[in-house]
Amino acid sequence: MNLLRKILFPFAILYGLVTSIRNFLFDKGILKSYSFDVPVIAVGNLSVGGTGKTPQIEYLIRLLSPKYKVATLSRGYKRQSEGFVLADSTSNAEILGDEPFQFYTKFNNIRVAVDADRKNGIEQLLLQTNKPEVILLDDAFQHRKVKAGFYILLTSYGDLFSDDFMLPTGNLRESRSGVKRANVVIVTKCPASLSLDEQNIIKSKLKLEPNQELYFSFIDYDDSIYSESKTMKVDEIKNVDKLLLAGIAKPEPFFGYLQAEKEECLTYPDHHNFTENDITNIKTKSQNKIIITTEKDFVRLKGRIPKEQLFYLPIRSSFLSASENFDKAITNYVGTSTRHR
Repeated sequence: MNLLRKILFPFAILYGLVTSIRNFLFDKGILKSYSFDVPVIAVGNLSVGGTGKTPQIEYLIRLLSPKYKVATLSRGYKRQSEGFVLADSTSNAEILGDEPFQFYTKFNNIRVAVDADRKNGIEQLLLQTNKPEVILLDDAFQHRKVKAGFYILLTSYGDLFSDDFMLPTGNLRESRSGVKRANVVIVTKCPASLSLDEQNIIKSKLKLEPNQELYFSFIDYDDSIYSESKTMKVDEIKNVDKLLLAGIAKPEPFFGYLQAEKEECLTYPDHHNFTENDITNIKTKSQNKIIITTEKDFVRLKGRIPKEQLFYLPIRSSFLSASENFDKAITNYVGTSTRHR
């Protein structure tokens, strides 16, 4: 914790008090939460920063979309549009935001929408002719105006909410007690070799309620990289001279998976809007080498870097164990909710 964050400790106490009062008012019904007669699953976290929400949403899409009409609803962070927007063939990352546009380009059998007002966003989705049967709320754990039917809370291995403190001293958006709203907690970005003993130590730190389920997941990197027209095996390009580029939170594992010794890596802030100067710099640094980036950055760079030069590496969220239990919890909730409509 740096000195400035320590100095700001009184503001963290004040911020925690304000968020606690807000949650109390929602819990007691003084501030109104709205429920809907469609299954709504909210994925989020207690802290700022990357906990792996995008791959977790994609996991749910793969699980549910073969059987149900699925829609995702995101805020559309850093988008250049306002209000409710439903993705269509004219959409791009500037209109939707990078992650929603990634959902739209990757999954052609779902609806993708953005709206900072999640209540309005759900209402607009339900007005559509082919309305969704399941709605996935991306980064909506603190959006108390909507009462989801199922809450999934993510917390990163090595950066657990139980070890953190309120903003601005720490990275928590609300008190640790907010975990009580979660049906499921997933510790994300774990080492694939995380032992049962280590899992039990983390479980004791999180202090979950008996009715809350705990899972551990890791980032599973694809064994290939992809351009608009070409696929290459990662093993084939390990020692090929290349430029690695990422505008995500905590890009070190991404670089580590692909990087050869002394290879240059360009790091940008999370959700970075690439300027013309950035594009010029990338082209200059690459010197016609292949450029490998994340899926999220690829949707922003596509069309601005020669397509034969620009590749991306897909990732997935995979569970260390008991994935069938998680799948069953989700499908049981959706199936039961759908039958009761």
